Amino acid sequence: MSRVLVLFAHPGQRHSRVNLAMAKAASSVADVTFADLYAEYPTFGIDIDIEQKRLLAHDTVVFQFPLYWYSTPSLLKEWQDLVLEYGFSYGPGGDKLQGKKFLAVVTAGGRPAAYDADVNRMHGLRTLLSPLQRSVEVCGMTFLPPFVLFGAIDANSDGRAPRHILAYRSLLEALRDDRLDPAIPSRENFLDYSHIPMGKEMEA
Repeated sequence: MSRVLVLFAHPGQRHSRVNLAMAKAASSVADVTFADLYAEYPTFGIDIDIEQKRLLAHDTVVFQFPLYWYSTPSLLKEWQDLVLEYGFSYGPGGDKLQGKKFLAVVTAGGRPAAYDADVNRMHGLRTLLSPLQRSVEVCGMTFLPPFVLFGAIDANSDGRAPRHILAYRSLLEALRDDRLDPAIPSRENFLDYSHIPMGKEMEA
């Protein structure tokens, strides 16, 4: 069993269309650690020691957040700046996160075309997430294809939200149970509710 940590960061939860329901689902998955960063740190006073101990105690780290102005919410960026310290996650002696997995779970208000690299050139979602990916890779972690819900604003009215939330639970359970296809980082661009590849032995 893999130890999974979900760090949820949403500064405007009362306006959430899907992300808050996803968070409630994630917090109910057995043997998965869930933390609401805005609830724990309303004044941004991040406890670096506690957060680093959380990282050390888990094998897979999940950032769950809505895309805010094409980036992570501010507290999540502050968390990265403070917690991923020199000597802890990179640099001499900074090998504490080596070999761990990382997953970004993202909701975006715009439809897929708004984040299509072929349409918007350098503004595809994977490009927008590239600073996060590079940071994770510098820490020696494996960056898994992001689990994304595009068009989150309409996801309840068109019936996608329940399917996405159910798939998110399944994805966390698969991470916990080491059931994801190990080849997905090199093969997949995104994961969504219609596509979560499992290893062959788990599909049987």
